[in-house]
Amino acid sequence: MKVDLAIIHGQVFNTFTKKFEKKHVTIKGDKIYYLTASELEHVEAEEVVDATNQYLVPGLMDIHMHIESSMTSPSIFSETALAHGVTTVVADAHEIANVFGMEGLEVFFSQPSRMDIFFAIPSSVPSTTPELETTGGIIGVEEVKRLLRHPKVIALGEAMNFNGIVNEPDSLIRQILREVQTEKPFMPLEGHIPRVSGLELAKFLYAGLTADHTHQSPQSIYEKITNGMFLELQKKSITPENIAVIVENQFYEYVAIITDDVMADDLLEGHLNENVKLAVSCGMPVEQALYCATYTPARRMGFQDRGAIIPGFKADFLLLDDVETLDIAAVYKNGQLVHEKGNDFRYPEQKPRFPEHFYQSLICRPLTTEDLHIRVKTAEKVIVNAMQISKVGTFTQHVKREMKVIDGYLDWENSGLALIVVMERYGKTGDIGYGFVENALTEKGAVATTWAHDHHNVMVMGTSMEDMVVAQKQLLDMQGGYVVAEAGKVEAVCPLPVGGIISDAPIQKLGAQLKEVRQAMIKLGYRNSNEIMSFSTLSLPVSPAIKITDKGMMNVRLQEMIPLVEGE
Repeated sequence: MKVDLAIIHGQVFNTFTKKFEKKHVTIKGDKIYYLTASELEHVEAEEVVDATNQYLVPGLMDIHMHIESSMTSPSIFSETALAHGVTTVVADAHEIANVFGMEGLEVFFSQPSRMDIFFAIPSSVPSTTPELETTGGIIGVEEVKRLLRHPKVIALGEAMNFNGIVNEPDSLIRQILREVQTEKPFMPLEGHIPRVSGLELAKFLYAGLTADHTHQSPQSIYEKITNGMFLELQKKSITPENIAVIVENQFYEYVAIITDDVMADDLLEGHLNENVKLAVSCGMPVEQALYCATYTPARRMGFQDRGAIIPGFKADFLLLDDVETLDIAAVYKNGQLVHEKGNDFRYPEQKPRFPEHFYQSLICRPLTTEDLHIRVKTAEKVIVNAMQISKVGTFTQHVKREMKVIDGYLDWENSGLALIVVMERYGKTGDIGYGFVENALTEKGAVATTWAHDHHNVMVMGTSMEDMVVAQKQLLDMQGGYVVAEAGKVEAVCPLPVGGIISDAPIQKLGAQLKEVRQAMIKLGYRNSNEIMSFSTLSLPVSPAIKITDKGMMNVRLQEMIPLVEGE
């Protein structure tokens, strides 16, 4: 018997018993061929790897994630995540779709990668409606029909428009759901269902949405799973109390570990492997954690060729020096060694290519101090509406605060609140939305970005007019990214010149730049479990409870605009 590769004497993870067994594994081509505990007699192998004292586990599979959240291209992401043991992903590329529509998706689909990258149809571009936020692209029913025919498309991406799903039978998202359910009745339909329970949860399920990846609690985990929903656990949901519910109720079959979003600086340290380790540290047995990062996600997405080390399945696997800590010694994809411990991240052989106009996508005028002088009718004091930032996660609360008025203008620079503006950047309307933020910056300065979920307009937040103007100018000059300004000077930048959301630089350089931005935000007093994500989602009008777009501040649940000043 001739084979291409034999891995001998390793402790092989048996997905179906959830135990490790000492076996030899043979590989022909890109598939697992034969496993045996007996000696490999009469076997000719082109290559033999002795895995004594090592563990063989299937390649990790991330079925809910956004490559653009790592601010890099699919090709660069592939090489980086492979080094962390991730061999298959299902990416919802709704960020590039919000900027460039179908053209952005086609560019992503065509990028080469050694990792297997499948895609979910972006179902929420825009996340609400064009009347509530301006985007560069729109994915409607006709675009969905085209995407359903693409061989890399295997799921419907997260449906986020709560109001459209539960209250508007003829909304765009409901039309999309009907189209997918008719043309591909077995296709997984992903939901975005934060803080939804009872009758509202039933309405989501009734619409056909059968999975949720948002921030969970012990109560939501039990309610959603016992109502038939599949849960995808991202980092903020992997807590001791949440894992305890899963362990106590043996809910492993209904759970997958995913990432959703991993920032570029965090990607240098790990990807899905870090969330698997976190689950173990929170009380999930390591065998079950591996199961929930390999086999349950494979079943959720309908894969018939991966997620376990068995004959006929893809030869995607890891060699671990230590299973408890997921200490990766080597990563194999399609039977080929693609990464070994100690090696640096590989840059693609060819630099990622994007159309030239992707590098010149900001059609937005410079911000001026006149834009930031806010006139009101009241003489002395007013009540303003504000978004209160949480210290953990991306949820916000609606609060009302008193603010002084001087010479007919809001004295917001001395109010303890930060001013936030969102400027339409696609050359369509020129609209500017205004809001206030509490628990943002405690020092004088500003933060600006084009990585504003999900519409990606220009967003500037600050406690100083001068710094807001400086930060926005720098953002326009470098065609997008992140900027932090203080005392009239730019303190940190992370350029994202491809559509304002992606860099084609090596991940090491990109990660270092983003880390500098993060540290500069912390210096200005920004406090959150993920400062970058917290800031970037202040513009996400489907994430509770109050957010901002180029149209202004919005009550997310009711999808109604909130005035900046009461009574004005």
